[in-house]
Amino acid sequence: MFARGEAQRAEAAVKRLLVRTPQYPTDIKLITRDGASVSGHGGGTSYAALFNKTNLRATILASVPWFLQDLGTYGIGIFTPTILAAAVGANADHARSVADIIANDITAAKGAALITTLLIVGIIFAVLLADVVGRIRLQVLGFIGCAAGLLLASFSSMVSGGASTLLIFAGFMLFNFMTNLGPNAQTYLLAGEVFPTAIRGKGAGFAAAFAKVGAVLTAFLFPILLTSIGTTALLYGLIVTSILGAIVTWLFKIETTGINLDELEQQ
Repeated sequence: MFARGEAQRAEAAVKRLLVRTPQYPTDIKLITRDGASVSGHGGGTSYAALFNKTNLRATILASVPWFLQDLGTYGIGIFTPTILAAAVGANADHARSVADIIANDITAAKGAALITTLLIVGIIFAVLLADVVGRIRLQVLGFIGCAAGLLLASFSSMVSGGASTLLIFAGFMLFNFMTNLGPNAQTYLLAGEVFPTAIRGKGAGFAAAFAKVGAVLTAFLFPILLTSIGTTALLYGLIVTSILGAIVTWLFKIETTGINLDELEQQ
């Protein structure tokens, strides 16, 4: 609000945040960097500002990798039991009774729960490393790791028995760890940091909305694609999207690690 010239609303919001007993500071007045006070209400900034020459790079960095990441993360996350069942051959074609079908589904669900624990491990490492390694490096590394995990899982179609099961589990566990270490965590940070203050809320909101288009498409299209092209081909497609995510992140990189956001805005 303050960056858009809405000083009165900004001061009112700050006063609500700083209510305490005894009240300190007693008088709250927002001023600009040059020391002059700001008054009046600005007209705001439209979403078109996200696509001008100054902000387009940030918009692409915040939106496109997040979209590509959601394709894989939601696809693997939602349909892991189905993919596991198809990949290891535990499907209805081998079932001799309803009990067998239920047993297959329970086995796949247990496997999915085990694989999902790597999401927790990944996010812990993301918290510890984001300010050490940097957002961009972790996001690129995460995308590459996701592609490696999916490639490993795709090899399960070339073998059978225990080796197939081992490959699909190892691949998905690597994918879950790397997605939370990298893009699934870093996209949240970058979307809230790469935009100027005046449009930061709009930028982060647009990036999140654009990404969720990928999530919705995944939820609707994955069952169709699993049936029409098969598990292996679908994994190859997600490998491509992960590699694209790494490329886009690197080409449009804006590193915010260790940089004051006011300084980044001036740059």
